[in-house]
Amino acid sequence: MGQETDGAGTSASDATVAGRFEETVGPRPPPLNVEYAQYGVALTAAINLSEGAACQEQQGAFLPCILGSGGGLLIRGGYRSPGPWYFGGSYEFTKMDSSNLYRLGIFQQLRVEMRYLPDFGTRAAPYFTAGVGGVAYGNEWGAETGGAHLSLGAGVELEISRLTVLGISGGWRPVLLAGWTDTAGYRRRTAIAQFLGLELMIEVRTELGRR
Repeated sequence: MGQETDGAGTSASDATVAGRFEETVGPRPPPLNVEYAQYGVALTAAINLSEGAACQEQQGAFLPCILGSGGGLLIRGGYRSPGPWYFGGSYEFTKMDSSNLYRLGIFQQLRVEMRYLPDFGTRAAPYFTAGVGGVAYGNEWGAETGGAHLSLGAGVELEISRLTVLGISGGWRPVLLAGWTDTAGYRRRTAIAQFLGLELMIEVRTELGRR
């Protein structure tokens, strides 16, 4: 004897098994509406895409580039809403390649930032990020020049526990630097430099409350 089927070609036994499975498993529960303080650290890299006028030839003389690529550390803290938004701030310092014009060329960034994390119901959550802030650059933590910068990027956040996340991100960072005279006596023009910023981060969360 053949199995009875409905109009869509589904057997009665298949429908019974599917119904029992749905009763056992049930629908996926909605995410908890929890607010968090989220903070952590990141290893960073700044890859020079364009140094702008700061390293261009001037009056027939070649100037060693004082603003190359580098790596450093970032400290971050902020507020993670029950929805898809994160708002916070970060401080980043990077040891830059300064063609030996600085003993220790430190590029410092302080910015406010946000993330948008759409909910796909998985532990790995892609996100978009943007930020704006100020910069300072000089020898051995000095501030011989300064300016402003913008950050636009994307990344992936992996939840390894309910209160701990790992992440990796990358983004475009244009930087406006005021003109200055460096310690070697070279006059540097006002410049718009561009960097590719990379981060490898670990962050933890502290529960603030539920809505």
